[in-house]
Amino acid sequence: MKIFVTKQIPGEHLEKLKNVGYEVLVVEPLEKIKDSDALLTLLTDRVDGDLMDAAGPGLKVISNYAVGYDNIDIKAASDRGIVVANTPCDEVNEAVAEHTWALILALARKIVESDEFIRDRGYFAGKGGYKGWEPDLFLGTNLIGKTLGIVGLGRIGTMVARRAQGYNMRLLYFKHTDDASVLNTLLSESDFVTLHIPLTEETRHMINKETLSKMKKGAFLVNTARGPVVSEPDLVEALKNGHLAGAALDVFDNEPKISPELIAMPNVILTPHIASATWEARNKMGELAVAAILDALSGAKPQNLVNEEVWPSRRK
Repeated sequence: MKIFVTKQIPGEHLEKLKNVGYEVLVVEPLEKIKDSDALLTLLTDRVDGDLMDAAGPGLKVISNYAVGYDNIDIKAASDRGIVVANTPCDEVNEAVAEHTWALILALARKIVESDEFIRDRGYFAGKGGYKGWEPDLFLGTNLIGKTLGIVGLGRIGTMVARRAQGYNMRLLYFKHTDDASVLNTLLSESDFVTLHIPLTEETRHMINKETLSKMKKGAFLVNTARGPVVSEPDLVEALKNGHLAGAALDVFDNEPKISPELIAMPNVILTPHIASATWEARNKMGELAVAAILDALSGAKPQNLVNEEVWPSRRK
C-alpha cells in the first residue's frame, strides 16, 4: 500500500508505516499523487474532490496533521467513502494556550517593540537607539485587574482562562451557543480579546469593522485560531485610527501572504503559525496521524474520526 505525505514530520512516526510494509512517499505538491491508499496531509494542503479522484479509487483515509480540518472538503470525502481523521490532543491545546499567553504578555509589556528598539532595527532602525533608562520608555500595562475576553470556550479557550486566574483578571467569554448580546458585552468591556473559535461559514470574518468598533478603545486583539476569522483590512483600519492599541496574530487571512500594513506596524506582533510548535505537541500529532492511518487500513475505526457517518460504508 502507498501512503503519500507532503512533508516530513517531527519524530519517527512515519517509520511505523514502513515497518508494517507500507510504501511512504513524500510528495509535494499533492497534485502529483496517484494510486494512493492513504494521505497524511497538513493544514496548508487543500484537499478537494478533484484531488481525491486523482489519488485513485484506492484512497481510503485522509489523516490531517492538525486539529482543524477546514483544508479538506469533508463532504467530498464522505461522498466517496473516504474517512477523514484529525489530531486533537491536550499537548496541542496546552501549547496553543501557552503561545496565546506569550502574545498577551508581549503586547502588554511591549516586548517585541523594546527588543527592536535595543537592536536598532525594524520600525526603530536609525531612530537613535537606546541611550539609557528613561521614566516613560515603553510604558506597558499591568494585567492584574484587567478584563480578558475569550471568544470560544472550548478546550483551548478553557486552558487560556485557567492561566488568567494567576493574573487575577476578570474573565468574560463567548460560546457558540450564546447570542450576540454576550459577544457585544465581551467586546465592549474587555481589555484583551483572544480568539479560539473554528473557521466556519458563520465565523469567517466574524471580527470585522462592526465588531471591532464595539471593542473597548485601547484594547488588544489576539488571534491564535484561524486567520479568516478576522477581516485584516478592517483590523488595519482599527489599528491605524487608534481604536485598538495593538494586535498579535499567529494566523492570517490569506496565509502565507501577510498584509504589508500589518508588517509595518510596531504595535502588531506576527508569528508564523507556530502556536502549536512545541516538540511535545508536534510529536503527539504525528503519533495520532499515523495511528489513524494504521487503524483505518487495518479495518479499525480511528480514534479521531471527523466524518463518523461514513464508517459503515467506507472504502475497503
